[in-house]
Amino acid sequence: MWPPVVALGEEAPAHWRPLFVRARVAGLRVEELWGVTSDGATGIAGYLRERLSWVLHQRCVFHLWRNLAGEVARQAAAAAAARPQRGAKRVERQVRRALATLVRGVLDAPDEAAAWGGLGRLAAHPRGPALAAALRPHVAAAHVCHRRFTRHLARVSPEWCWRDFRLGLGHGRNHGSAARRERAALRWAIYRNFTPAQERRERKRHYPSAGLSPLARAGAPPGAVSYLDALAV
Repeated sequence: MWPPVVALGEEAPAHWRPLFVRARVAGLRVEELWGVTSDGATGIAGYLRERLSWVLHQRCVFHLWRNLAGEVARQAAAAAAARPQRGAKRVERQVRRALATLVRGVLDAPDEAAAWGGLGRLAAHPRGPALAAALRPHVAAAHVCHRRFTRHLARVSPEWCWRDFRLGLGHGRNHGSAARRERAALRWAIYRNFTPAQERRERKRHYPSAGLSPLARAGAPPGAVSYLDALAV
């Protein structure tokens, strides 16, 4: 993990250029890059179109769900309002559950073709047309991860990185200047690269990186060199 870049804005493509410059400095070969996962920020999509036109843009499924949550709640409330008060809550739960299942059939489909079929079923639901219309422009982008050359692309953008950077070593502070922010980003990246993932054992879930640091997963285990040693260097 290379040090994070704090973009000056989300709308302009130029604001995202430092992110890809840093990735190149860290060793990314952009000619071998096939996909990028992000939220709906228009700036990064514009940068990909302008500078990396061959790169496919995978929309973060978590953000799509969050954007649809309000419409699901409105449709469920509207269905409940048309029923007697005694059964309104039960109807609201039923409609919310049915709509969530139909949306899941689109976003969690095994491939893009199945997702389009799920979108048709969502649109056919009495309370589904508005949700289907909001989701239709993003169906293809939500399933970039199922294409041949991007099958290992993550479906969710790493929101935890930003949260951890702001609330972890940064203690929630704004760093006050670009130089101090750069130092905090470098310190955060070194800490994360050297810190092993938590060892966990569960019956239903397997963690392939349990107990391994990002450096170890990349094939360069730090051995006896610690996070503090790296900071001193």
